[in-house]
Parts: sequence; C-alpha cells; structure tokens
Amino acid sequence: MKRLAGLQSIDPALDLGNGLTVPIYATEVNKLETLLGSYNSLLSRVDEASNITNDQEKYVRELSERMLEGVGSKYGHNSNEYEKAGGKRKSERKRPSPKKPTGGEGSTKAA
Repeated sequence: MKRLAGLQSIDPALDLGNGLTVPIYATEVNKLETLLGSYNSLLSRVDEASNITNDQEKYVRELSERMLEGVGSKYGHNSNEYEKAGGKRKSERKRPSPKKPTGGEGSTKAA
C-alpha cells in the first residue's frame, strides 16, 4: 500500500518492463485487499458460529445432567432406568479404598 503510493508518486503509468507496471501492481494490490476483506469477514462469521456452538454445548451438557438427575429422582440411582439414561448404578460404583498412613508428623519411625 505504501509502496504503491510511492510508485504512483514517481509516475502513475510507470513501466519497468517484463510486466512490472504501476497499473498492474495496483490491480494486484486491490485484489489482495478484497481477498483479505473477505477472509476477515469469514473469520468473523466462523468466530460467531464457534461461540454459538460452544454456548449450545454448555446448555446441552447442563440439560443432560439435569435429565440424568431427574431419572435418578424418579426411578432411583440404582435402577435400570438410571443406567439406561447413562448413569452408573450405585451398586456398580467402585468404593474408594481407605488411605494408609504415610508416616508423616507424629510417626514413630526412627530417623
């Protein structure tokens, strides 16, 4: 853009040979500006679509949790219906094992 202005200030019809003319250069610079404008517009639309999609994913995730809890409330968290809805039945959950002492403060180990 600055280069085009500089070249035009030398001579608007400058011809350096081998297809290197200010009018050709100006045409190509204008094409690039048009393409960049279109590209940036598309990026903006993609960003908007991404935001809408992310918002919908969050909403459906929350709705899914509420639906599962609703099934749990209606049929119980240990029911076949709860499992069908994607929950893990209480009877099938792995119980955490008790933690063993680590020998921290108050330990009787000799140093």
